[in-house]
Amino acid sequence: MFNLKSIKTKLIIYLVCFALFLAIKDKDILFLFTVFVAVISALVIESFILYLKNKAFQITESSIITGLILGFVLSSDEVWWKFIFASALAILSKHLIRFQKKHIFNPAALGIFLSTILLGASTQWKGTYLWYIVVPFGIYFVYKFKKTEVLIGYTLISLLLFGSQVMLQKVSFWNVFGYLSYFYIFVMVIEPKTAPLKTMGKYFFGAGTAALIFILTEAGVKFDVELFSLLAMNITVPLLNKLSSKQGGIA
Repeated sequence: MFNLKSIKTKLIIYLVCFALFLAIKDKDILFLFTVFVAVISALVIESFILYLKNKAFQITESSIITGLILGFVLSSDEVWWKFIFASALAILSKHLIRFQKKHIFNPAALGIFLSTILLGASTQWKGTYLWYIVVPFGIYFVYKFKKTEVLIGYTLISLLLFGSQVMLQKVSFWNVFGYLSYFYIFVMVIEPKTAPLKTMGKYFFGAGTAALIFILTEAGVKFDVELFSLLAMNITVPLLNKLSSKQGGIA
């Protein structure tokens, strides 16, 4: 199953090492426990579903990645069964909410978002502002996943909208970089399966996600705007891909 040349395996190693670093730095054993619960839950649930489908036992890298993301984003203060609930929603969404044999939503984002809405769970985005760790590794994964255009679109619109805001407030432009959730950008937004395939579609996806975050933040909505914005843009991906495939459409 695991291959050190696989980009998914490398992402797993990175996230595990990052989780261990954060737990040691913050002396937060509870964080490691909840990450473990989320990973095992996602792994077991997906393996069970695949066994029902294929009559063969499988452990997938994607289920481990989903569990790791859940552990980073959901608050460690939440009771353990909420992590199981979020993992179940995430994995089930991959197999039940599909279009043209592909899942539509980022599984971890949907599992976490629905948990916040249905159970009142809270998010923590562990380590998301440690840009000096997340950005260097993140750029590597952006390159390997071929999602550079998503990153460019997201960054340009974020700087334009939040930059204009801070200038109107007469504060330093550099404050914009304090608004950015780097774990969200470099782990979740660039997820390859639920992002567009073609160049212009990727630009639109990144830019649209950033614009929605700004609009919803300014509107003062009570839910997690980053998760909602990503899920909303996931819905547009089939259309962006369709336009991309048409001659004269989005290339």
